[in-house]
Amino acid sequence: MWTNLFIILGGIGLFLFGMQSMTGGIKELAGPGLRRMLGRFTTTPATGALSGAAATAVVQSSSATTVTAVGFVGAGLLTLPQALGIIFGANIGTTVTGWMVMVFGFRMDLGTVVLPLLLAAALARMFFSGRAAQAGSAVAGFALIFIGLDMLQDGMAVYGDRITPADFPDDSLWGRLQLIMLGAAITALTQSSSAGVAAALVALAAGSINFPQAAAMVIGMNIGTTATALMGAAGGSHRMHQTAMGHVIYNLATGCLAFGLLDLAAWALAAPLANGDAQLALVIFHTAFNVAGVALLLPFTNGFARMVQRLIPEPADSLTAGLDERLLADRAAAIDAATGTMRLLVDEAFALLSALIAARGTSRQRQWRLARLASGLSDVKTYLARMPAARDGADTGAIAARHTALLHLHDHLVRLVGRLRQTERIAELPRDGRLAEAAQRMVDVLERVTETETESAIQAVDRLRGGLRDERNRFRADRLAEVAAGGAPEGDVFARLDAMRWLHRVAYHVWRILVHRAELRAHAPVPAGAAASEGPPPES
Repeated sequence: MWTNLFIILGGIGLFLFGMQSMTGGIKELAGPGLRRMLGRFTTTPATGALSGAAATAVVQSSSATTVTAVGFVGAGLLTLPQALGIIFGANIGTTVTGWMVMVFGFRMDLGTVVLPLLLAAALARMFFSGRAAQAGSAVAGFALIFIGLDMLQDGMAVYGDRITPADFPDDSLWGRLQLIMLGAAITALTQSSSAGVAAALVALAAGSINFPQAAAMVIGMNIGTTATALMGAAGGSHRMHQTAMGHVIYNLATGCLAFGLLDLAAWALAAPLANGDAQLALVIFHTAFNVAGVALLLPFTNGFARMVQRLIPEPADSLTAGLDERLLADRAAAIDAATGTMRLLVDEAFALLSALIAARGTSRQRQWRLARLASGLSDVKTYLARMPAARDGADTGAIAARHTALLHLHDHLVRLVGRLRQTERIAELPRDGRLAEAAQRMVDVLERVTETETESAIQAVDRLRGGLRDERNRFRADRLAEVAAGGAPEGDVFARLDAMRWLHRVAYHVWRILVHRAELRAHAPVPAGAAASEGPPPES
């Protein structure tokens, strides 16, 4: 008895370890492709659902798909409705595991056939690196899944006559609710609905449970998958909270739908059940209620997203809410989050620069905004420092280019904030007609560039920078000549020269910020049809 219990536990452990190994290997192999597909083919919630289902079916990890979607939302590459579409699709994609277990585990009995694959996988991990080693991990995981499934079936076979459907809650309303809670608890503990579905299929094959009981447990397992999202959102940003809340509400709604249709499903699938194919009936049911949930909710995704946003509103004064620590485990997703935050910081810096030059708002308000901006930059610096180092074969040229552009952008923004603290130079601008005119040109250009990120915006600031450089040289010559002629106090003239230099240096930093922001967009996995801005060739 105890021996068989240990075999069951070992089988579940091998299955879980195999899923983790296979998912990790496939994710590393397809990681950049996964991100490109999700970014470029997600233009609406519907295309998001299709790409989310496909991505999850390929990498066998709804968590990987969800984290990528959250990173895109943080970077401003996807809206919340588009990301929710991806999450809806991920629920369909994760049902592929049940089909894989049923076809290969029960129909083909691969537990013994895959044993040589373990040797090949181990040799690939020992003697190769890069993509070959990643493929070895994926193959080893695939093999362990079916070896574990074989162990699970062997262990359950002994209990087939001892544990019957009568040992589980009966097929009543309360009994089904108990089974749903049991399924949710199993998934929350194992952090894998796939393992729970596999165990339900094995128990169903052994006759330990009947179809309605297995179906109720699978509904609970579908709901239990939200535990991962909830734990991942704990302490995270409001975007992560919104995504987790959307996931929970959607899975609960889908579970209620499936629960209401359970009797109808048992009747509709009576033919496969009569033929002794209860496993086929279960995987059909699992897939069908997830597809039905997506079909019913997808047309209302925008309204659903607005409801989620009302439940978890965005903090009004938060500039760094997108720096979700849970995304640091995924280098590309963390860069997405930092990119979105830097976009907010740049917009705020440009708005504050205009306010300082035009003296809009009170001095206290401007100083508060400046302190908040500096604090946000400090948070970004800390976040970038905690980002994991690139692994061999896992970092693409685009990711490295975006990381470099982020560092350049952060550096110029920090220096711009340092200029914004030089209030004595800003105060000189309205005291001289030529300075005031140059400052107004700066404000006019800033208002235009905040509305666009195109090449024309970069060129506009570049022309302003060149004009201010020439004006600085003329201004310096004229004002020094005025001092030499005794027409102006020397202290006033030098203060105004500093103010003109200030304008020129500020224009330079604004120009470089726009250049590096354009580089980020040029290398970003943008949705299809969205053109990434390209700036001039990068300078050191």
